Amino acid sequence: MPSRTRSALVAAATAVALLGAPAAATAAAPDAWTAAPAPGGGSGAGTSGRPYFYLEGAPGTVLTDKISITNPGARPRTVRLRGTDADGAESRGGAGDAGAWLSLASKTVEVPPHTRADVPFTVTVPADAVPGDHPGAIVVSGDGRRAGVRLALRVSGPTLAALSVEDVRVTGRGAAARIRYALVNHGNVTLTPRLAVSADGMFGEVLRRPARTLPVELRPGQRVRLSEKWADAPAFDSVRVKLTATAGGGAHATATAAYRALPWGGAAALAAGLCLAGAVWFARRRRRRAPPPAGGPAAEETGEREELAGTGSGART
Repeated sequence: MPSRTRSALVAAATAVALLGAPAAATAAAPDAWTAAPAPGGGSGAGTSGRPYFYLEGAPGTVLTDKISITNPGARPRTVRLRGTDADGAESRGGAGDAGAWLSLASKTVEVPPHTRADVPFTVTVPADAVPGDHPGAIVVSGDGRRAGVRLALRVSGPTLAALSVEDVRVTGRGAAARIRYALVNHGNVTLTPRLAVSADGMFGEVLRRPARTLPVELRPGQRVRLSEKWADAPAFDSVRVKLTATAGGGAHATATAAYRALPWGGAAALAAGLCLAGAVWFARRRRRRAPPPAGGPAAEETGEREELAGTGSGART
């Protein structure tokens, strides 16, 4: 083994030969390396084949684990490692979250061909750490690609699952209508929310979607904006939309929003029709209540009768 490779692995990892690697693996592309939790580590039993790291400890404790970098190719691969918080902030060894508490045995590792390098790391939980979930990740990069391995860190202590649904509104019309909303995690544990949607209009129920798991994880304090299509939204109705969100630990929240669907063309026609009907009604009512005009047929008829009466009187004289 070259001295450069040996020094890097001694400082950071234990090299494990991958015996019986298939021929196809030796001819793989340069980005064929993989990163995953090392077998046998973690806080819980049965941690072989873990999809991510899970560590738990009380404030003031130091937790340890290993990440495996596997190189099935025919030449050495050099990768770089760094710890981050869930929001991507890098570890700086100071105050912060999981990324700041994580320390890798080495930040650069050269992995020989057909070899797995197990890189140790520690997570030092501060004595004043807040109980609950503190998610993070280990990001590995090299040969023009990058991969992250999640770290689910829980600090022992009381936990609270709480969330809210906010800013519910409906945008667009018809097939372009969307229900928009925000979910906020007010607790100290990571939540995988479920959402149910319903809507009732003037003529009854217009939407009913049973609770389903959303493709999102809410870390403590996180706020996310989401939306979903409502392709069959009513074209003419006044609707009350209701969203109900739930999550593990008893988290539950509801919120509503009003949605009035009235096409602009229909609104204009309705307004014009009402104005026309009002004008006709007012004109007819005024005509019925108005007095007869001077010099009209009634006055002429009265004058004619008076003239005939005068003529008859003269004949008798």
